Amino acid sequence: MNYTATQIAKKLDISRSYLYYLKNIKAVEIEKNEHGKTIWTEAIYKQLKEYIKKNHRNEHEKELKVPYKTITINNRRYLGNKYKLLTFITKIVQTECKNINTIADIFAGTGAVSSAFTDKKLITNDIMYSNYICHVAWFSSQKYSEEKIISLIMKYNNVSVDEDNYMSQNFANTYFSLEDCRKIGFIREDIEKRFKIEEINTRERALLITSLLYAMDKIANTCGHYDAYRQGIKFEKHLELSVPQPVQNLNDNNICYNIDANELVPNIEADLVYIDPPYNSRQYCDAYHLLENVARWTKPDVFGIAKKMDRTTLKSEYCTQKATSAFEKLISSIQAKYIILSYNNMAEKGNDRSNAKISDEDILRILQKKGTVKIFCEDYKAFSTGKSDIKENQERLFLCICYETEKKLIPSALNYTGGKFKLLPQILPLFPQDADKVVDLFCGGCNVGININCNKIQFVDSNEYLIGLLNTLKKLSKNEIFTWIFHAIQKYNLSLVSKNGYEYYNCESSKGLGNYNKEGFNKLKKDFNSKKEKDDEYYLMLYLLIVYSFNNQLRFNQKGDFNLPVGKRDFNSKMQGKLENFIDRIKNSDYEFINMDFRNINLDDYTNKSFFYVDPPYLITCATYNEQNGWTEKDEYDLLSYLEELDKRNIRFALSNVLESKGNTNIILTDWIKKNKKFRVIPLNYNYSNSNYHIKQRDNVTKEILIINY
Repeated sequence: MNYTATQIAKKLDISRSYLYYLKNIKAVEIEKNEHGKTIWTEAIYKQLKEYIKKNHRNEHEKELKVPYKTITINNRRYLGNKYKLLTFITKIVQTECKNINTIADIFAGTGAVSSAFTDKKLITNDIMYSNYICHVAWFSSQKYSEEKIISLIMKYNNVSVDEDNYMSQNFANTYFSLEDCRKIGFIREDIEKRFKIEEINTRERALLITSLLYAMDKIANTCGHYDAYRQGIKFEKHLELSVPQPVQNLNDNNICYNIDANELVPNIEADLVYIDPPYNSRQYCDAYHLLENVARWTKPDVFGIAKKMDRTTLKSEYCTQKATSAFEKLISSIQAKYIILSYNNMAEKGNDRSNAKISDEDILRILQKKGTVKIFCEDYKAFSTGKSDIKENQERLFLCICYETEKKLIPSALNYTGGKFKLLPQILPLFPQDADKVVDLFCGGCNVGININCNKIQFVDSNEYLIGLLNTLKKLSKNEIFTWIFHAIQKYNLSLVSKNGYEYYNCESSKGLGNYNKEGFNKLKKDFNSKKEKDDEYYLMLYLLIVYSFNNQLRFNQKGDFNLPVGKRDFNSKMQGKLENFIDRIKNSDYEFINMDFRNINLDDYTNKSFFYVDPPYLITCATYNEQNGWTEKDEYDLLSYLEELDKRNIRFALSNVLESKGNTNIILTDWIKKNKKFRVIPLNYNYSNSNYHIKQRDNVTKEILIINY
């Protein structure tokens, strides 16, 4: 019998980290398969059990003697850290905020508050890179090798460094001893080298840097921050890295930002935005400049007794007289159901540097423009340098229940046949407003799902090319996507009217760009169809083909080749804007793109709070997705039975379909409606006469309907 590493660790009552340590020191001989993966057999389990019993158990205490230490997110000192307030904060969220799927922590600091909501989709942000890189370590869902992290950390702890480097040359015997400075510099440089040669991935790099920053902070010759160091002391503590222990099974859609919060919020959407800005004039970049320096590792010049680098770009307006103005702009730009602001009541209790920059009157005035405000208080010990007499300090949570605003409607980046964008004003008001999970079944271009007022949505479609493209757009950064597109346009000598205009290509808008783009488009199509691996580039090539193809469609022949001819348009400003907005929307919400037949969806995963929007191929119409027997009478019957099962389970659904088109009637659907009289049938005012499949007789209009069971 074979096991996974997690199963073996559980059977042995040890951590996975310790299991990998035993493997690393070759406590037993491990077998590997043809792919180099460890095989955890029953025999290996018994050997490990015996080894632990003989070598690592204390008979009285029954504790393992682990050769390295571990750390969790809160093993760090930080001004304003909300770790001790997590019970207070989570209680307010649980009792006052409903249907929370996505939480944005936009002044995240150490990430303490985010760590209390790891069952949600998290958007974290901090202007300090040293905080951001820790967020990547703690909250990114990228896979990493714990075994590799342990091995490198043990190597770093045992290394002896005699050569000087950036750290020892600038910081020796200040915050750290000469010996530790040399070691810090060596470790940080080694991490970067390993990352550049792709020996470690982004998450592993972040975990190693986080381990180093936490280790530095633990032994630093300071009183908790780096404004100054104590002169002439004996360095008794020395650098020892610990193995970070992130929460497992994080949300795949978590995203970490390193940007000014005011620049971020117009571009994100969340159910709840948590705000914990600086309260007073103490700039965080001044207090943690050294950790920031090591995290960034650009090796800048440092100056002054405190050895600070240039921090101009890291200064926060929330520590200045501009705080109120900045806060007002921030709140007005937020797109969320709820806003929670942490802000204490130190306005006139400390010295000038400690006093809060935003008054309670301004906080209430600004928040009340956005929604209904409630205030919750908790006694809290404030940070003081000793010069302030601060009594009865309270941390307050200002909860703003935002006035209902309609989600900004955006079109899909894909011109998918049968897309419902023009129907949204009619159908969205008919959808449930309290859904905690939405399924966009037969999602197509996702026009409906991305505009539903719910941040937890599953987009399901049986078209593997479509889902592969959508997952690539979600996975890659906007900069990576646009950089590749513009490079490919140049590579294949395709037009870009938004930059050069029509005259540059000897073309007219009325006639289009097909003649100019035909040769480059066919070369792109040939390269795409001959590409074997369906990697990120494959799907970016597919997107570019769609943009430059006839009617911007997604169409493959029976051989699996993209087979549309060149179209009249290019990657114009409108297409660029649609793609940009689409990427922002799918990245900042808890969206999942699933390639699956509807019959394989397990309904046990849904409740009466769920909602299914169903937009199948229409049995009596012809479209790209409905060619080559793409939708049969059997499929129609199976889907209608599936909807009946949803109804039996009290799961709400809305079905888009047509009863009549081009003189044809969907008898199967008509009979089903008669059979299920409790379902509501709502006529919709729209037809597809503007699509590529023109209806010659304008009187013969397609009768589109929405069928709902609630």
